[in-house]
Amino acid sequence: MEELIVVALGGFCASMIDGALGMGFGPTSSSILLSTGLSPAAVSTTVNLAKVATGIAGGVAHWRFGNVDRRLVIKLAVPGCAGALVGVTVLANVDGDNLRPTLAALLLVVAVRMLIRFSRPLPMQPDRPPVAGDRPVFDERGTAVAAAAGGITNGLVGAWGPVVTPFLLHRGLAPRFAIGSVNTAEVAVAVVASGSLLASLQGDGVEADIVLAMLIGGVLAAPIAAWVIRFIPPRGLGIAVSGLLLCTNVRELSTWAEIGAERWGLYATIVLACAYAGIRGKRLAGAAAAAAADDPA
Repeated sequence: MEELIVVALGGFCASMIDGALGMGFGPTSSSILLSTGLSPAAVSTTVNLAKVATGIAGGVAHWRFGNVDRRLVIKLAVPGCAGALVGVTVLANVDGDNLRPTLAALLLVVAVRMLIRFSRPLPMQPDRPPVAGDRPVFDERGTAVAAAAGGITNGLVGAWGPVVTPFLLHRGLAPRFAIGSVNTAEVAVAVVASGSLLASLQGDGVEADIVLAMLIGGVLAAPIAAWVIRFIPPRGLGIAVSGLLLCTNVRELSTWAEIGAERWGLYATIVLACAYAGIRGKRLAGAAAAAAADDPA
C-alpha cells in the first residue's frame, strides 16, 4: 500500500510538472517506477498508459482555458505517432539503457539553447486564445521533424515534452499555446506507444495497481496545472523548463558516468545559471523598455 501511495503522489507531481511546463511527466514518473523494480519496457508502457488518461484530462482543461491551437495539435500528433512506432520498435530490440546517454546529451544542448534564449529580452507575443483568422504566430519550420523526434524518445524513455516543448518555445510560440498544444497532442502519441508496447510485451511486467495509482494521481493534478499555466510569466516558465531539462539530464549522465557526490556541484551550477539568466533577462528587458519609452518615434 505504501508503494502505491508513493506512485500516486509521484503521478500527481509528474502531472503538475508536465501540465505547467509542457514536459517532465515521463522522466519524473519513469524514475519512480524504475525504483520499484519494473523493467524499462514495462515502465515505458505504464508511463504511456498513464499519459493517455492524464493527457485527456489536461487537454480538456487546456482547451477550456484557451491554451490549445487545434491545427498545431494535428501537426504534432501525426508525425509524433509515427515516431512513437519507431521508438517502440527500437526499445523492443535494443537495450534502452544504451541509448539514454546519447538522448541526455542532446537534451542538454536543447536546455542550454533555451536558457540562453530566456536570458535575453523576449519578443512580445500575443497571449490570447486563437480565434478565426488570428492564430498564434511563430516560425513553424521543422515542427514535424521535432514531433517525430519527440515520438521516438517518447517510445524509448517516455520523453515527449522535453523535445517538442522547448522547440516550439525556441521558435517563438507563446508558452501557454506551446504547452497546451503539446500536452493535447501527447494523448495520441501515448496511445500509439502504449498500444504497441502492450502488444509486444503481451502484458508481461505491467502491474494494474501501479498503473491505476499513477492514473489517479496524474488525473487529479492535470486540471490544476492547466489553470496555473495562465498566470506563469513566460521568462520564468522558460527558465524553469531549461532548469528541469538540465537537472534531469545531468542526473542521467552522472549515473551513466558513475559520478558520485560531485554531481551536486553540477546541480548547484545549474541553479546559479538559471538565477543569472533570470536576472540578466529582466535587466535587459527593463533597459529595452526604457529605451523604447525614450524613443520619440
